[in-house]
Amino acid sequence: MAIPFHDPGCWAWSDALHRQHLSLCWALECDIDPMILRARQLRRQGALPQASCVEEELLPLF
Repeated sequence: MAIPFHDPGCWAWSDALHRQHLSLCWALECDIDPMILRARQLRRQGALPQASCVEEELLPLF
């Protein structure tokens, strides 16, 4: 189900609808580093220690 971003009533969406919209937006992001996507996925799954480890790998070296 496509949700128009310009919907004037989007502020009144349920949490589930907001999550669905965000998931649809993430699916469209093709230029995001796969490691960032993996960290987000781990956080959504509740695997916080693993997500933190992946995020640490993404920190700049300088």
